Amino acid sequence: MLEARVTKALGEFRLEAELTTGSGRVTALFGPSGAGKSTLAHCLAGLIDPDRGRVALDGVELFNSETGIRVAPERRRIGFIFQDARLFPHLSVKGNLEYGLVRTPAAERRVEFDPVVALLDLAGLLSRRPRTLSGGEKQRVAFGRAVLTSPKLLIMDEPLASLDAARKSEILPFIERLRDELAIPIIYVSHVIEEILRLADDVVVFSHGKVVRAGPAVETLNAATVVHGADGDPASVIEAVVEGQDPGDGLTALAFAGERIFVPAIAGRAGDRIRLRIRARDVALALSKPHDISVLNILAGRITEITAGGDGHTDVRLDIGGGLWARITRRSANQLSLRVGQEVYALIKSVAIDRGGTGAGG
Repeated sequence: MLEARVTKALGEFRLEAELTTGSGRVTALFGPSGAGKSTLAHCLAGLIDPDRGRVALDGVELFNSETGIRVAPERRRIGFIFQDARLFPHLSVKGNLEYGLVRTPAAERRVEFDPVVALLDLAGLLSRRPRTLSGGEKQRVAFGRAVLTSPKLLIMDEPLASLDAARKSEILPFIERLRDELAIPIIYVSHVIEEILRLADDVVVFSHGKVVRAGPAVETLNAATVVHGADGDPASVIEAVVEGQDPGDGLTALAFAGERIFVPAIAGRAGDRIRLRIRARDVALALSKPHDISVLNILAGRITEITAGGDGHTDVRLDIGGGLWARITRRSANQLSLRVGQEVYALIKSVAIDRGGTGAGG
């Protein structure tokens, strides 16, 4: 367990954050750029010192401003992965990997070389130098080097930020392997909700240097303070279970909120838990269940919240799953005479559910 309470001023920016990790394998620090996520991550790893506060890992204090405790970064047993790989250019891939391994006393090693090489598919790269690697390959080597220090905690600070979309898709499965096959808790820093959806068990939401929400991923991401993001466009995060695939129609059937919904084909076997992000603007409302309509997903629900926007729209939240948002025009809301407690039907076009907004639940 990681416990932290830190204050840090950097120019006009001020971080005042508390963090306690739960039992989940991945705790995500989520929020817009400049919110304080990376500053906290650097404080945890000892790369910068808080002005005041305390950091403890598994009950061992790493920093305490009151007692003067300050454990050096290399002695904290925390592996840190930066946005760029930061490999040693004069060493081969094997040399970079062994750098972490040989600096860990044998008695403290919990991770061995060959399994990590296999896990990250690095066998064919061992003799190469960093300058010959692609961005994705470099980052996989960086993952391996950090893991081979047998850390008690692994911090990933925006590890995909420097990669293009294709390389991100290449790397995400390797992060999932690290999460699923190694017993190393991960702090994952990102401002990209699709990454959080796919990887995180718990989410800590940052805004202006403070933690504004924390808890299980789906519940936290569905909070009103989160779904109304910087773009002003709310979205809903739902967790569903794969029922089956329909290759002929290119659809995947999911069980959600006591109903079956269809989404564009996504990888998954029957029984797998899947998270989806559905944009409010892709949800329409009806007072009665429509028939003879092309929309496949029609869900019954009750209105729990109505929020009028300043630009002619109205946001409506339904008690479907963890809370499903719909964004409609103010005129439509008035014509339907919508009110809290009213029963309505949510219409979600299957093709509107972006495959990029799906991810396996952690």
